[in-house]
Amino acid sequence: MKYLRSKWAIVAALVIAVGIFAAFDFGRTSSPQYFTSNVERGDIHDVVEATGTINAVTTVQVGSQVSGTIAKLSADFNSHVKKNQVIAEIDSSLFQGALLQAKADLADAQANLLAAKAGLVKAQATAEQTSSDYARNSALAQEGVISRQQLDLAKANADTAQAAVSAARAQVTQAAAQVSQKAAAVSVAKTNLDHTIIRSPIDGTVVARSVDVGQTVAASLQAPTLFSIAEDLTKMQVYAATDESDVGQIKAGQPITFKVDAFPRDTFRGMVSQVRMNPTTVQNVVTYNTIVDFDNPDTKLFPGMTAYVTIPVATATNVVKVPNGALRFTPDLKPEQIAALEQQAGITPKASGRQGRQGRGGAAGAGANTGGAAAGANANTNPEAQPRPAAPVLQETGIVWKLTADKKLVPVQIKTGITDHTFTEVAQLLHGAINPGDQLVTGAASASKPAGSGTPAPGMGGGAPRMGGR
Repeated sequence: MKYLRSKWAIVAALVIAVGIFAAFDFGRTSSPQYFTSNVERGDIHDVVEATGTINAVTTVQVGSQVSGTIAKLSADFNSHVKKNQVIAEIDSSLFQGALLQAKADLADAQANLLAAKAGLVKAQATAEQTSSDYARNSALAQEGVISRQQLDLAKANADTAQAAVSAARAQVTQAAAQVSQKAAAVSVAKTNLDHTIIRSPIDGTVVARSVDVGQTVAASLQAPTLFSIAEDLTKMQVYAATDESDVGQIKAGQPITFKVDAFPRDTFRGMVSQVRMNPTTVQNVVTYNTIVDFDNPDTKLFPGMTAYVTIPVATATNVVKVPNGALRFTPDLKPEQIAALEQQAGITPKASGRQGRQGRGGAAGAGANTGGAAAGANANTNPEAQPRPAAPVLQETGIVWKLTADKKLVPVQIKTGITDHTFTEVAQLLHGAINPGDQLVTGAASASKPAGSGTPAPGMGGGAPRMGGR
């Protein structure tokens, strides 16, 4: 009996403990934990960042117009060459044989021309003789000395001889044409023989060599590339792929800076020379090549290096700046609760942009370029436009939420300036006040708090808070 009473006592104690724990747990309510960032004073540099490739201003690809085996190379990688300098030779034995054959054919054609001219002279002499015979026979026929048949025979002989003269003239013309044709063949053979000597077309540096001695090159379909020669490596360019949303801010003459992986501690400077209008589209992302000229006096940078380009487009000094995350944050409250808080701060629905506004503060923080603040803009509801990334919307105003010392949320409406994608300039305070050091809410997470102990912000309730508030 004693054992049973102890057993039931233990069971009762466990039931009471579970009940107390459940009551305590059900008596708790959800309240958000806010993540904040301070308002700061300082400088903001709005820049366009892009990645590009370093190239020589002029690069010539030297090829071969004839096919054959590489017999000699007179230039290698990094060789400095002069214009018309011999840099390679192709085996010329076949081309020399072709030239000799073409010359022999030309000599044969010239001999044929001489023979045709001699035949013409002979035909002309024969025609002159038969013409004279016909004239004499005509006089004799009138006197009745010879018959009419003999006269007709003399006339036929004269006509035949005259036709032979015409044929001889045609043969002379044909032989002369053959001479011209064979002379052209000799010229082609000489040209092909000359093309077995590969010369540099410019003064420069060999940056690529694609062949070795003994390698056969075939130029039947297209000229094979033997060398790539950069004209002047002390003057180079960066081809930077810039997004279509940024090209409107880039102008010729803007100074830029860039870095390369080979020299991570060095900063190089250049100047924008042009933005090329030829677009490149990859997966619906459109970019344009921005050409940057820079000096490379020590030939420190090589063609093909990757350059990380920074193009400054605007600067604001000693200004109050807010984190872009604060411009993207919206409390997880009902619309009427947010409206009430904004009304307490003097922000009307029209001033807050709640009617017909494209987004709360997100694009205001973005200012201009690609960046996190633009994420606050509402997505395009057009189904046809969904596959394309939403275009950044330039907002002039935004609302940030200040966390006071007593853990209350106070909305502050500001007019935004430029952004560096981390902070955004406060160009003007429209409603409310913020100062350097104030805490602005950038996100929220759920936390547990006993019921009845108060809330961190007036009017909180309904729905679980979200990170970022959006």
